[in-house]
Amino acid sequence: MPLTVRPVSLADAPAVCALMNAVDLVEIGRPETDQHTVEADLRHPDTDLDRDTWLVTDGPGDPVGYAVVWNDSDEGDIGVDLYALPGRGDVTALLLRLAEERAAAMASGAARAVLHLHLNAEPALDTGLLGERGWDTVRRHQVMTRPLSARDTAPAPLPGLSLRDCRAEEDRRRAHALVEETFAEHFGHHPRGYTSWLDDIDGARLDWSLVWIASTEAEGDVAVLLTRDDREAMGWIRNLGVRKEVRGRGIGGHLLRHAFGVYAARGRDLVGLGVDTSNETRALALYEAHGMALHYAVDTWELTLPAGAPTRTP
Repeated sequence: MPLTVRPVSLADAPAVCALMNAVDLVEIGRPETDQHTVEADLRHPDTDLDRDTWLVTDGPGDPVGYAVVWNDSDEGDIGVDLYALPGRGDVTALLLRLAEERAAAMASGAARAVLHLHLNAEPALDTGLLGERGWDTVRRHQVMTRPLSARDTAPAPLPGLSLRDCRAEEDRRRAHALVEETFAEHFGHHPRGYTSWLDDIDGARLDWSLVWIASTEAEGDVAVLLTRDDREAMGWIRNLGVRKEVRGRGIGGHLLRHAFGVYAARGRDLVGLGVDTSNETRALALYEAHGMALHYAVDTWELTLPAGAPTRTP
């Protein structure tokens, strides 16, 4: 039966989530995708559902593939998210072609389109299809987790360091500024204005009492810790950033232990985060030193295309 392709609607979120969890089961052994995460992607104000999303079905049944692309910057950097059921190379090839064509068009005002696709290091789809189309791996990240228990209590305060949460609007804006500063040199980071940042982190759903700024009397605000408790599988640390001039003083580790204590007190038995294994700040070593271990690895695949150029068919 021929494949059917159409744009995704918000009403498709449950089906898309089910597809992504079917892939999760193959790749990591359990479902870890929440429907509200899918809905946030589909609701993003910069996503044109008619042009930037595709849902593939094989006859009248459930979806067998899904993809979305988004503009990561004004310089032709395009993000791609793509899921296909195992053994469906036809679906993977189709979605790659559609994503590449749309990405080239989205980057028409730039010199080139640079596409990035994050895939499990042992993915359900055939990466040979990516290689055939010129994609290559350029970076590896780790999703790391740590079990929590009643033994994880709030750490003793660091002398001279204070923490405040970000329930106040002015502190939310300060958290944004600290994220921008401390992640400026990280791979794949693109500057975001405050409103765009809120859209990207699904700020309307975020519990701002779980976002903290660390300060000292001498240097002012020196670090930010952004966490969220809306994932079913685990508590999540999205950003932990420390300003350059105060690194090496134990502030990052203190914030990490603070998160462990808070989430253990909330009844969570697991906390996770993602880290670039080549991170310039040696974040991987920090997380390992505090008991976090590999859950699964993620490879970043990259493809560079002339902006506006047609791509070859599968």
